[in-house]
Amino acid sequence: MNSIDEGKQPQKIKFLDLVTNRDFAFLLYGGISASVTMTLRTLVSFQWLYQETGSAATLGLLGVVQFLHMPLAVYGGILADRVDRKKLMAFTQLTSFILLIALTGLAWKEMLEPWHIFVITGVAGIFNMLGSAAKPAMLPRVVPRHLLSHAVTSQTACTQMSGILAPLLFWQLYEYFGVTTAFAVAAIIAMTSTVSPLLIRASGQPDENKIKNTFNSLKEGYLFVINHRLLPGLYSLDIAVTVVSFYRQLFPVFAFQLYGLGASGTGLLNTANSVGAVAGTLLVLYTSRFNKKGLLVLIATLSYAFLLLAFGVNKIFVVGLIIVGMLGAMDAIGMTMRQAIVQLTTPDRLLGRASSAHSFAAMGANNIGQVHVGVMAGLIGAGATMVLGGVISIVGVVFIWKFIPGIQRYRYDPDKPFEEIPN
Repeated sequence: MNSIDEGKQPQKIKFLDLVTNRDFAFLLYGGISASVTMTLRTLVSFQWLYQETGSAATLGLLGVVQFLHMPLAVYGGILADRVDRKKLMAFTQLTSFILLIALTGLAWKEMLEPWHIFVITGVAGIFNMLGSAAKPAMLPRVVPRHLLSHAVTSQTACTQMSGILAPLLFWQLYEYFGVTTAFAVAAIIAMTSTVSPLLIRASGQPDENKIKNTFNSLKEGYLFVINHRLLPGLYSLDIAVTVVSFYRQLFPVFAFQLYGLGASGTGLLNTANSVGAVAGTLLVLYTSRFNKKGLLVLIATLSYAFLLLAFGVNKIFVVGLIIVGMLGAMDAIGMTMRQAIVQLTTPDRLLGRASSAHSFAAMGANNIGQVHVGVMAGLIGAGATMVLGGVISIVGVVFIWKFIPGIQRYRYDPDKPFEEIPN
């Protein structure tokens, strides 16, 4: 395991130092391919469902299905601390492959129905939750600590870059070849992501020789997170904004209601969002010497809230692409910094559970937000929903900034070991 520093390391770390690390390269590819797979499945499913039903509320209700399996996110963190993390990643991607084969077959036979999308989205979400903590928990096994912050940022940037490719791929596949081919291509990519974790040489086995029972493991993880100086505030910040503004899963609705476009609008809005996310993630690399990491999260989140207002009132597609790109950038800065703080302030034996708490907060907010935004877009329109979300987000960020001061006061100290930062 390579999670412990061995003396002082140079400050200038190049991305090449990471990708030449064989294990990191396989972990990175597994994350990228899994992200492309999930994005393609989601875009194809949602676009087809919206075209079949014409209902924004129906897309929003998919968030209810996904929210029902949220408790499994916590158990996924326990699994990541108790079983082989490599095998857990491979198993969850194998399940994604099987589900995509099922969707391909249903579409090919022209038997695909809206309820199929709900069921498969729910099942896929369950296994994504079970495996969501394994990848971040595996990262300290494949890179030394002095590269950890850069590894998180580089990993996030590459995953976001896959978010540029996947929507463009969706657009071309869906418009020119149809739903069957789009699902089939996603299945092929899922198959490759099943293999890559198994090629990692570093051990995926848990550190503890004596594994605690499920209740004690859950209790230990809960107490660590709830008593952490930073994590509760960071998770609350993410939830406060996302619940009233989650737009990514609903781009088919925004493309149609705001700009009168179909799959092309969906694909380009997703691509613009991912381009912005890549730019935001790379910007984090240039702020590596800026030790006020918590303040950076607050500024990025407040900027995100104001951009929601602009997105809601704009009716020009090109301008909308720019705004969505900036939203992606601000979101990526906040997300990358939150992930880095979790990695840097959590000991290895608790990383799975801390990461699952992060996933639980983020995905729970996403799912509730999807329901809220979908239903509100159906009632008052997509633009008005974003304006309302922007106003509420601004109030939420200002409240957390003022009344949870630990975030703005946080200073990153690379010389402190994991255990000294929480408390």
